[in-house]
Amino acid sequence: MITDENQKNNAPLAERMKPKNIDAFVGQTDILGEGKLLYRIIKADRINSLIFHGPPGTGKTSLARIIANSTQSEFETLNAVTSGVKDLRAVFKVAENNLGIHNRKTILFIDEIHRFNKSQQDALLPYVEKGTVILIGATTENPYYEVNNALISRSMIFKLEPLSQENIIEIINRALKEDEYMASANVAIEADVIAYLSDIANGDARRALNTLELAVLSNESYKGAVSIKKEDIDNCVQNRNIRFDKTGNEHYDTISAFIKSMRGSDPDATLHYLARMIYAGEDPKFIARRILIQASEDVGNADPMALTVANSAFEAVTKIGMPEARIILAQAAVYVATAPKSNASYMGINDALRDLESMNVGEIPYHIKDMTSSSIERKKNDQFSDKQAYKYPHAYENNYVDQQYLPDNLLGKKYYNSSNNGYEEKITKYLNKIREHSDE
Repeated sequence: MITDENQKNNAPLAERMKPKNIDAFVGQTDILGEGKLLYRIIKADRINSLIFHGPPGTGKTSLARIIANSTQSEFETLNAVTSGVKDLRAVFKVAENNLGIHNRKTILFIDEIHRFNKSQQDALLPYVEKGTVILIGATTENPYYEVNNALISRSMIFKLEPLSQENIIEIINRALKEDEYMASANVAIEADVIAYLSDIANGDARRALNTLELAVLSNESYKGAVSIKKEDIDNCVQNRNIRFDKTGNEHYDTISAFIKSMRGSDPDATLHYLARMIYAGEDPKFIARRILIQASEDVGNADPMALTVANSAFEAVTKIGMPEARIILAQAAVYVATAPKSNASYMGINDALRDLESMNVGEIPYHIKDMTSSSIERKKNDQFSDKQAYKYPHAYENNYVDQQYLPDNLLGKKYYNSSNNGYEEKITKYLNKIREHSDE
């Protein structure tokens, strides 16, 4: 039976279950296993400036709390969302007094440190450099992109990975046994339901615990035991947790996986990553633009229709919008994924641009210069009669005649190396045929 006594602690279950010491921490054994560097420096209370980065619910704040509980230093906490330079200065003043009067170091934990702008991070730097404060930062973003390089160079960087399903099962079972409220509720939950909850949490312990607590709180079967079924879990979690911050690493990782799956001719993976983006609310026009680029970059002339399909999809998505646009995006993405591939045009234009930057490519051959508006002036040139006249290809057999088009400095250069894939095989045969004719 749930009593008023059980509800005295209003903190969420995820907060109540935060580990108090390093031995109670679950997961991250690659960096926190016994004998690992982070484990040793926490145990020895030899903390230098640290930055923890990783997805939500992987233990960044818990590690900071463990350090706070185990250190002999003073411990101050700020949240970058709600704190500014004024708050930093107040901490620095306290830290200077701690060091000057009591000879005690001050550890400053800044949650969501990526939210600090450049001026706020710059204000931090001199105090970290002088050792007035030891910085511990936590961020869901890649610190190498979001944190001042000078702060990065003075900190040890630790990446936290999403927790495994086994880790989250262990955390849930601990909560059911060790949390006073959960124990008093006498929660009955089968192992397969716990496994299901740990799976949909997708590496986020906080999400798993919050969902479990909501399932218990919203359950009306308070007589004897609270029985939690799979449908209770489904009712308490709106969507499976997909890590996809449209401004962060997961955004770029998912886009990259989507592009590489299309390039790699895997329609199943293509649809999976497309679904991730749609599920997370990505702009459908952004997705359509990526498909359009891939149609030219990776399919090219192996299937010229790919560009037409992708362009039509972009226009249709712009007109239709979600949710129906998902069907159009899926059709175009699958077309590009399953089309024969060639990057010959893409590589060719890159090579041509590099030559323009790195060498003197020479003049355009005289006979293919403009001979319309400027022809009168050119005919006045005494040497015009010595120049080769332009040969009109349609006046020759098979609409082809051998003549020079590249500048003298680039004679023999091949920028377009067509493949034998799809329609481009026909192009390759045609080019080989006319090149053989040219060599005769």
